[in-house]
Amino acid sequence: MRDDVLIVGAGPTGLVLALWLTKIGVRVRIIDKALGPGLTSRALAVQARTLELYRQLDLTDAVIARGLKAQAMNVWVQGERRARVPLGAIGEGLTPYPYVEVFPQDEHERLLVERLEALGVSVERQRELVEFADDGTQIRAGIRAPEGREEACQACYIVGCDGARSTVRQQIGADFPGGTYRQVFYVADIEGSGPAINRELNVALDEADFILLFPMSTDGRARLVGIVGDERAEHAETLAFEDVSRAAIDGLKVQVNKVNWFSTYRVHHRVADHFRKGRAFLAGDAAHVHSPAGGQGMNTGIGDAINLAWKLAAVLRKQAGDELLASYEAERIGFARRLVQTTDRIFTFATADGRVADFLRTRVAPFIMPIATRISAVTEFMFRTVSQTMLNYRDGPLSEGAAGDVRGGDRLPWARVQGVDNYDSLAAITWQVHVYGTAKDDVIRWCDARGIPLRVFQWATQHGGAGLARDAAYLLRPDTYVALAERSGSAEALDLYFSTHGIRLTASEMPGAS
Repeated sequence: MRDDVLIVGAGPTGLVLALWLTKIGVRVRIIDKALGPGLTSRALAVQARTLELYRQLDLTDAVIARGLKAQAMNVWVQGERRARVPLGAIGEGLTPYPYVEVFPQDEHERLLVERLEALGVSVERQRELVEFADDGTQIRAGIRAPEGREEACQACYIVGCDGARSTVRQQIGADFPGGTYRQVFYVADIEGSGPAINRELNVALDEADFILLFPMSTDGRARLVGIVGDERAEHAETLAFEDVSRAAIDGLKVQVNKVNWFSTYRVHHRVADHFRKGRAFLAGDAAHVHSPAGGQGMNTGIGDAINLAWKLAAVLRKQAGDELLASYEAERIGFARRLVQTTDRIFTFATADGRVADFLRTRVAPFIMPIATRISAVTEFMFRTVSQTMLNYRDGPLSEGAAGDVRGGDRLPWARVQGVDNYDSLAAITWQVHVYGTAKDDVIRWCDARGIPLRVFQWATQHGGAGLARDAAYLLRPDTYVALAERSGSAEALDLYFSTHGIRLTASEMPGAS
């Protein structure tokens, strides 16, 4: 029996893609060459935008319950705390989740696997993609099973979520331009004490040293992410925690009582030159890798998965043609490139060598940061950037119109008015229309005739403050981004949008469905 989508790689990106597709009836097969989920974590931060999107998978509450809300970040220089950025305060009113959720990737993966198994899909472990061929109508793949025997697999599409050394990327001939940071990173799970073990994010910027401390859900437990000194980097694979520099750790005044585990790794900054060839796609680290600055990597991969999932589902259901799939690369590759540039600049600043760099990092930055964090426009920009709530597809091929401050391709502004949350309806994976004020009769009839949910919210000044326009119609895609912002609120514009983009609203039987 042919699968709809073969997913290669069971990290967060592949698992979220499998969950999203399975939830709406797409038949997936997900394989991974590892024996099980990782036991150590590099990715720790779950950003606000991911938590918003996780409503569609009924995951948000579970992630929040199992993780820890870090509502502030502290900056330390030479043993003193020089600045505190209150994440909760600056994100208030912008999102239901104005904080960074700390939830280690190993635990995150186990939760995703658990939810996927509840839907009847298991990750096929110790199975490795050997090669595949795309004949224009389907994918034929060879998969190496645990005993070395090779299995044949047929699927409509294949998605490589198989990391920086992606076999799928190599097979489609995508270049992976960029570079590798000379520094070797380490991550350590510790139990300790001190003023930085305070259930908040902490970063130390010291001369020739750098460290991030992430709080964990258990008191006294934390993850340290730092840099191995250059003189030891050549032998990183044999290092122990005792071998890394203590300058930044001591600068945080952390007393390490126990090291539960320790690992070293190198970080790349690369973006594939294309994310798709025919029926094969790249997502997550297979498509882009970058420094850990800002905690963006895992969240970006999850964003890839959700962007691609609804498009694959629509084409498989014959609700749209191949041109819809072309929008995946158009919308995601530009963001990946900008993200790599941004995180590269931040990381380079934080780790640069030399007297001038040390002066800027340890003298100038600590002086400017407390001032900057008191300017609301600056702090809001910082939060929106890190939380990924600023991410938009305005220049994408599926984005049209403008109404108020909202343009096609934007994330829908969040507003909660007298207990009514405009994000509640976004848990549904469907096209829908929002109107803030009064919906025109023809819009009501149009939505009713096509089975598209229409949410009408009584107008309030808070809606205008969020950037929404009164009586306008906002057509939302299944991934909750604004497809069309129509100031006149007319049904004619909605109808034209679907015909222009070749999207049909009547579902056909899934290919291969029994």
